[in-house]
Amino acid sequence: MAACEVCGNEYDKPLEIIAAGQHHTFDCFECAIHKMAPICEHCGVKIIGHGLEGGGHFFCCAGCAEKGGVQGLRDRVEQPA
Repeated sequence: MAACEVCGNEYDKPLEIIAAGQHHTFDCFECAIHKMAPICEHCGVKIIGHGLEGGGHFFCCAGCAEKGGVQGLRDRVEQPA
């Protein structure tokens, strides 16, 4: 059994994640997100989806990127039919 590094719960089916060469153990996705998800530098929300990066800064959407001073990022590029 492994203990979750966020909540301490001991669980027999932990999530084991290796990121940037470091090994992490969690009992659920919620704890993994809490510990590892980047945070939008404008609004502070945890970025669970793709998010956006510009100038070394992370944002949840193009609106927050623009408000954070990063221009030219788009949330989604529509594909032609």
